[in-house]
Amino acid sequence: MIDIHSHILPGVDDGPADQDTALAMARMAVKDGITTMIATPHVEGPALAAQDIHDHVSRFNTLLQENDIRLNVVAGAEVAYHADLASLSGYCLHHGPFVLIELPHSHIPKGAGEFLYELKIKGYQPIIAHPERNRDVLTDPQLLLDLLDPHISIQLTAESVTGELGPHIQQCAHYLLRRQAVHFLASDAHGLKNRKPLLAKARKIAAKIIGKKAAAKLVEDNPAAVLNGKPLSCS
Repeated sequence: MIDIHSHILPGVDDGPADQDTALAMARMAVKDGITTMIATPHVEGPALAAQDIHDHVSRFNTLLQENDIRLNVVAGAEVAYHADLASLSGYCLHHGPFVLIELPHSHIPKGAGEFLYELKIKGYQPIIAHPERNRDVLTDPQLLLDLLDPHISIQLTAESVTGELGPHIQQCAHYLLRRQAVHFLASDAHGLKNRKPLLAKARKIAAKIIGKKAAAKLVEDNPAAVLNGKPLSCS
């Protein structure tokens, strides 16, 4: 499996504070069946340069190799909706056209549709991160569905699907799965206790809702397409 959204880099954002925790997260991910993770630290402005992320990823891959942990980590970012960046190109997922966008947790901004459209015009393919945790979407999922088209996709958090983030979020996640609106399941891993680097349990639950083949696309086929810059498959 491939995890397109994780905060596994030590000491970069609100993920693991130290190398030992990051390595333990990597071991947990490998045991769960994850072979590749995209490191997506929070980016809210130019303070965290794209090259800095790539440097952190390179050092962490060296650390993984030194500790005989068979996990491949590639560079990306979770870009805040309000991020003041001259260009998103360096913050895309693994050098491709896909960019992970985090909307505010409290609401969907009135200009979200126009913002996403402008990204598409510039050649990007936005992935909306964990919308099932957005308050507006929890109240009315159609607000999210109205934003989607073949070039805009969504990523659910694995623990939303499993119910570990609460019953209302789980209900919303399952609804979006049933509507075939989901392209990715990802861990949004931050540590060893909350939002762990795990996908297998969520994949199994998703398979009960949409079938094994469709669930596999969310953690295998579509993430692989992101890594290769290829079109996505619908769930």
